[in-house]
Amino acid sequence: MNATRLFAQLKMAKADGSILKEMARIERQDLLIIDDFGIQPFDHPARLSLLELIEDRHGKRSTILTSQLPVKQWHDVIGEQTVADAVLDRIVHNAHRVELKGESLRKKWSKKTVEQNED
Repeated sequence: MNATRLFAQLKMAKADGSILKEMARIERQDLLIIDDFGIQPFDHPARLSLLELIEDRHGKRSTILTSQLPVKQWHDVIGEQTVADAVLDRIVHNAHRVELKGESLRKKWSKKTVEQNED
């Protein structure tokens, strides 16, 4: 799920009283993929939701984070030093990191489509 949408969804669930049910649903997923992590800084409710999600899943279920930002910038994006330290401690130290280099696949696919349409 896109990170911005995930945390907006959790904020709405908190407002309507369904947050425990929603967090339990997410926790049961064998694999949670949070896409576009760090596109925008976390506000306080999102920060706490992130911490709770990571804490609940840590050592039990798999979580994949995709990001355009280097890991060294995640601390600043999460904000609030204590929460960021707790989240990153659970994410980074037990992670398998895959760093991609080179041209964006979207850009490559776009070029391919243009070339095919010219033929």
